[in-house]
Amino acid sequence: MLSEDLSRIARMHGVEFGHMPTVPQTVEDVYYPQFDAAVRAEAAAMAKHYEVFYSLEKSIRELVAQTIEAAEKREDWWASTRVPSNIQADVASRIQKELDAGVTRRSLDELDYTTFGELSVIIAANWDIFGGLFNSKKAVEKVMASLNALRNPIAHCSPLAEDEELRLQLTVRDWFRLME
Repeated sequence: MLSEDLSRIARMHGVEFGHMPTVPQTVEDVYYPQFDAAVRAEAAAMAKHYEVFYSLEKSIRELVAQTIEAAEKREDWWASTRVPSNIQADVASRIQKELDAGVTRRSLDELDYTTFGELSVIIAANWDIFGGLFNSKKAVEKVMASLNALRNPIAHCSPLAEDEELRLQLTVRDWFRLME
């Protein structure tokens, strides 16, 4: 009861009496404050762009998977002729590299190992099934190329220039407009 009373008083007054074992601090708590404030502010500003791109890329992967699964009428479509053999080989190499590194696989789905550019190639190579979803193959290729260029600074920890922030917003709008 004494310990609970001390804890309540400590919370009320914002003090620490040292009567309870301390909770070990996380790496973030210990090391993050040591980064320069300007770098932390830049990271916070870039986080919103990463979140947009993460969501977009995941949704495009889902669209690709669902569209090909529906066309092939099977879930194990990856090894089909729908995915160019060079992309299958590159993905197999990335998976093996991850396994050889001894880290946890990021996914059991091969599509999660494709690059953004490879997603564009898969869509273009299967225009017979994607053409009904989009209004122009050339526009899809153009928007995907633009998104791929915008992805690089986001994925490689470089700030987006003000014009590129605007370009990202417009290009995301363009992506969704392609499906109208």
